[in-house]
Amino acid sequence: MDIQWRTDLTEADTEKVRALLASDDVDLNLSGLHAVAGDFLGYLHVDTGGDSFGNEVAELVVHPDHRHQGIGDELLTALLDARSKRLRVWSHHDHPDAAGLAAKHGLRRVRELHRMGMDFGSELPEPAFRDGVRLRAFVPGQDEEAMVAVNARAFSWHPEQGRLTVQDVLDTEREPWFDPAGFFLAVDGEDRVLGFHWTKVHPDGTGEVYVVGVDPDAQGGGLGKALTLAGLRYLWTRVLRKVILYVESDNAPAIAVYAKLGFTLLDVGVQYER
Repeated sequence: MDIQWRTDLTEADTEKVRALLASDDVDLNLSGLHAVAGDFLGYLHVDTGGDSFGNEVAELVVHPDHRHQGIGDELLTALLDARSKRLRVWSHHDHPDAAGLAAKHGLRRVRELHRMGMDFGSELPEPAFRDGVRLRAFVPGQDEEAMVAVNARAFSWHPEQGRLTVQDVLDTEREPWFDPAGFFLAVDGEDRVLGFHWTKVHPDGTGEVYVVGVDPDAQGGGLGKALTLAGLRYLWTRVLRKVILYVESDNAPAIAVYAKLGFTLLDVGVQYER
């Protein structure tokens, strides 16, 4: 199989990649390094910027009609031969074939990401905030720095979310889905940000608990649950009936909160490491 490495994709190539990713229910920011197998029978993406711990992060997908033909093996071999840095590779649905491929190449399973979902029924209860805390909407051009500072403290341990910058937020504000009315801040009496819930609505009408973050100094008293409820109630008012979220498998307190609200496990994404 002819495998071509590319630093850029044409508009036509990007459309082919998006279609291929959609076949595996994957969505990517396509900045980085690319490898294409044949006429887009397989695709490999490398985030050369890496995660918070210095790992390059790769994701690969093979067209459903051309699986079990060795294309994934060839792409992974090309990746391991070409990249010398620390490396992690995603399997988005914990496929047994991906586990076998990882074992063949000596990669170890190091991380699991749960995708949970819920179908809305009746309206959710009102969130209860402790005394001195109020809820308001995010204001573009005003709240970026404060929100990013809280995010950095809340996700200092997280390989992706902890890297969020003010510029990242500004860039996202230009995305078609961005809606400040669905971006909630919990603030104290002096308007200092204590936590936030950023919601997202996908083109197919699925809502998402995009990010919930609470400053470690403000944890306790149910602030995370209250913020989660505030965002979910907003999504409910948008006449959405399905909502998803992503949570690390070892974040037991968050999983417990989501389960009590009605979320169930949909699938598991796995990261393998060289």
